[in-house]
Amino acid sequence: MTGPYFTGIDVGTQGARVVLTDAAGNVVATHEDVFPLNDQSREEQSPELWWDTCLRCLTLLFKEAGSMIPLHEVRAIAVTSTSGTVIPLDKDHRPLHSAIMYSDNRSAEEGKWCREMALTHHPDGYTGFNASSGLSKMVWFARHYPEKAQQIAQWIHASDYITGKLSGSWGVTDYTNALKSGFDVRHGFWPAYLHEQLSLKRQWLPAVVPSGTPIGTLSLAVASALGLSQKVQVVAGMTDGCASQIASGAIKLGDWNTTIGTTLVIKGVTKEEIRDPDGGLYCHRHPEGFWMPGGASNTGADWVTNEFKDLAALNEQAKHLIPTGQLAYPLRQRGERFPFIAPQARGFAPEGLPEATLFTVNMEGVAYIERYAFEMIEALSGERVRAVYTAGGGSNSEAWLTIRANALNLPLYKMKHVTGAVGAAILAASKTHFNSLIEAGKAMTQIEKQVIPDNHLANAYNNSYQAFIALMQEKGYIKKTIGMHA
Repeated sequence: MTGPYFTGIDVGTQGARVVLTDAAGNVVATHEDVFPLNDQSREEQSPELWWDTCLRCLTLLFKEAGSMIPLHEVRAIAVTSTSGTVIPLDKDHRPLHSAIMYSDNRSAEEGKWCREMALTHHPDGYTGFNASSGLSKMVWFARHYPEKAQQIAQWIHASDYITGKLSGSWGVTDYTNALKSGFDVRHGFWPAYLHEQLSLKRQWLPAVVPSGTPIGTLSLAVASALGLSQKVQVVAGMTDGCASQIASGAIKLGDWNTTIGTTLVIKGVTKEEIRDPDGGLYCHRHPEGFWMPGGASNTGADWVTNEFKDLAALNEQAKHLIPTGQLAYPLRQRGERFPFIAPQARGFAPEGLPEATLFTVNMEGVAYIERYAFEMIEALSGERVRAVYTAGGGSNSEAWLTIRANALNLPLYKMKHVTGAVGAAILAASKTHFNSLIEAGKAMTQIEKQVIPDNHLANAYNNSYQAFIALMQEKGYIKKTIGMHA
């Protein structure tokens, strides 16, 4: 490995992970640690605890890396964290209150009000506010803690706090974090209704720059503690979902990422903003000026480990069962939110199937939902989906990769490193060593596996997909058919 080197920090819900990579995306070292959580951790967490954990992980990271690389070649650092988590700071940049987490539902009423005000006063901007939005939490806090609200100097997001502690640069955030706090990412300003209707003060809201923009260097204290040069650049961060998208490789026009975890999450890059009348898709702003649309289905891989045991054997059997010609929809909760809105939706599967066949049919059902999502995206955007990069536990199944590539009739790429921390490291390099995020991604992402569609299998899956859509229409879950590219 040769320098320069880049550091990514991912502050998640349960812990922090740090990674050091070279300019080719090779991981030099990585460390992680968990937070001591309690019953209130889904609502509030301590930003000071996050920082202590990050500093400890970074200390161990550079202690290990120092025996392998010259630390003076560490060039830049970036932070990713949860979207919608916000912190009120006083004039000395100290938290006035614990971080209000994205998963805190106490601001549900405020979320409805924020959405109503946005639709009324700024319908061209982001309007999809709910309890998980940063804006809703700011309004909720001002209502419930009026005395503390009088002391607020600024609101910041989770990644902004760690960025500020690293650099001493405060009052700057990025487009991806600012979106759900009400920032108009199309026109680049904070709309007037935020202070005129929602009573937020103008001075509370940070300056907003594209992710990856250098905003400072390591503070002397942090640089000394880590054994690094004070010249290490600290860049504007990014939300965790967008950072994972970067790590997946889906960062240029026509590229898309599907992450199959508990749910199925789809994110990609388009030239124009997608306006989804159903609200299932929303768009972040790409650092290069493009758009990063995304949506999340309630259908995913939650059924896999909950309902099936010997996964290695089942995946091996599935290779010989595809295509099954059967239809299933493995939705394990009430209602669907993307790629169609159907609160009445229920999962289904044929009765009496052998275990391996049922396992395979469920994988096919998720692939059909994924295809419908991409058809809907193409119809709304007028732009082609050219390749799909994949991540999440579902991408570890060779049989599932084969099913999906052929159901989509698109090449499928599984990348070697897909964590948010790696995405943050790529972001750190994007404007400090490379000329753009696209250039950095091309150089620093590594393909682990590539699956190309087979004409015979793709034709068979096309027939089954059409039958699946017809059945979903018959049940009233899908109201419209969309033709994807041939």
